Amino acid sequence: MRNIPVNLAGYRLTVSENPEMKMRKVDGRDETVTDREGNAKFVVALMVKAKGEKGEEIRVTLDADPGEGFSEDDMTRVELIDPRVTPYSFKNDRGETVSGVAWGAAGMKPLI
Repeated sequence: MRNIPVNLAGYRLTVSENPEMKMRKVDGRDETVTDREGNAKFVVALMVKAKGEKGEEIRVTLDADPGEGFSEDDMTRVELIDPRVTPYSFKNDRGETVSGVAWGAAGMKPLI
C-alpha cells in the first residue's frame, strides 16, 4: 500500500527547520532528489502537536517548492496540502530490516 492520506485536523504544525531542496548522496557526491518528470523535491521539518500533548518532529517531503515565507525563526504555523504517509521496508548494508513510514505532501501553505 502506498500514499495513505492523513487527516491532521486538530494538530498544530510549526516549522522547526527551514524548507530546503531534498538531496541524497550518489557515489560520494550530493544529488538533487527529483520526481519522474525531473521536478525537484523539497523537505521541511515540522513540529506536530495536539493541544495539551507533547509534540513530535517529522520531516516531510514536498512535491513542489513551498516558496518564501516559511521560517523556523518566526515559528511559522503551516498547513500541509494533501498530506500522506508511505510505508517502507528494506534491508540495510548489515542485513537488518528497516521499516517505517515516510511523510509527504503536495505542498504547504502558511496559516494566517
